[in-house]
Amino acid sequence: MNEQLLADEATYCSFGDTVHYVNPPKVFAGCEGSYMFDEAGTPYLDLQMWYSAVNFGYRNKRLEDVMKRQLETLPQIASQYLHPTKIELAKWIAQDAQRKWGRPGRVHFNVGGAQAIEDSLKIVRNASQGKSLMFAFEGGYHGRTLGASSITSSYRYRRRFGHFGDRAQFIPFPYPFRRPKGMTSEEYADAIVAEFARKFENEYHAVWDPKTRQCEYAAFYVEPIQGTGGYVVPPANFYTGLKKVLDEHGILMVVDEIQMGFWRTGKLWSIENFGVEPDVLVFAKALTNGLNPLSGLWAREELINPTVFPPGSTHSTFASNPLGTALGLEVLKMTAEVDYGAKVRASGAYFLEGLKDLQKRHPEIGDVDGLGLALRAEICTADGFTPNRALLDRMVDIGLSGRLEYQGRRAGLVLDVGGYYKNVITFAPSLEITRAEIDEAMVLLDQLLVYAKRP
Repeated sequence: MNEQLLADEATYCSFGDTVHYVNPPKVFAGCEGSYMFDEAGTPYLDLQMWYSAVNFGYRNKRLEDVMKRQLETLPQIASQYLHPTKIELAKWIAQDAQRKWGRPGRVHFNVGGAQAIEDSLKIVRNASQGKSLMFAFEGGYHGRTLGASSITSSYRYRRRFGHFGDRAQFIPFPYPFRRPKGMTSEEYADAIVAEFARKFENEYHAVWDPKTRQCEYAAFYVEPIQGTGGYVVPPANFYTGLKKVLDEHGILMVVDEIQMGFWRTGKLWSIENFGVEPDVLVFAKALTNGLNPLSGLWAREELINPTVFPPGSTHSTFASNPLGTALGLEVLKMTAEVDYGAKVRASGAYFLEGLKDLQKRHPEIGDVDGLGLALRAEICTADGFTPNRALLDRMVDIGLSGRLEYQGRRAGLVLDVGGYYKNVITFAPSLEITRAEIDEAMVLLDQLLVYAKRP
């Protein structure tokens, strides 16, 4: 059956929307909790959970039951009409933001992360009288639509299609493991902020008019922790310094929480770990636990109120659909019933200790780090620093082969590859992962490294 499916894919499917990490591509038949299953029933422990879209586990009964109930009551409605959960979900997010940051704001919905980034670009350009230049980070990823790819630092997403309106100047991100020699991580962060601040010293640094006190750039797009860039966690002092420069020069901070939002780092929003207040915050993925394409953004009242951003400013047929908003509201209710952040931080600490133990036994693990259950392991040569993409590629292949063994049975492991050099395992396990499943992950990772290093 798989052979025929793959043959049909090769004939009828666009490859433009697909990334195959192994050849032939893996076909799965089922999923449950932290696992996916192939047709033979072999369990594959998933440590990336659909790029952090399924934060609360595959086939989460509570969330699936909500979706079933919504299907039986109001499964569809045109977006020009209202339904309760759209309003309730927006209210929850906006009130939470006001409690945390002391600012009123509003929530706007769309259907995917890149589409919400596009909406944020409209809000930013509208607020800045049409400015189309943005700051963003080297290693940053914000999507592959025309606007989102223009502020994503990888040129390969723009090479075939050119630019459409928005352009970005890319600023270095403080990457602790690969910082300059002789600097602490905090000193490196301060140096990057100082170099960025230098751009505003005079008009000849090309971004600032000191006579009118206006910047040519409208906003700085930020992933608090880089996602595709390799789950890079910046030093704790970085964002306070950066935000000070932005506020002094009237530049908005747009925080992209598409991958790190909804408790991945032990906070509802990862920016909460760094003590700064966003002007716009974009979210998607785990809002519906991967059961429905729904995204959105929160923006300060003065940026998004109906006077400045009136009806029709942007639109999507399926935005704020009732299946998605019902799921999103239940995700927030479910995680508010317990100290969910403490749970995630405890599991993350246990996972990180396991990675550190593996690092002691395998010099090819050059760096491990993490915040909550957003974790990384940088795969290197035996010197512990030189990127080793080939070794990680072999690990991914072996993990998806289903040829590993755990407690006397065949097993597989699903990993995600990230990083500037494509040599970083970016771990985004289920936030419901058990200690036993973390122990299994360490056993399987150990096997992967042993097998992948064999000649």
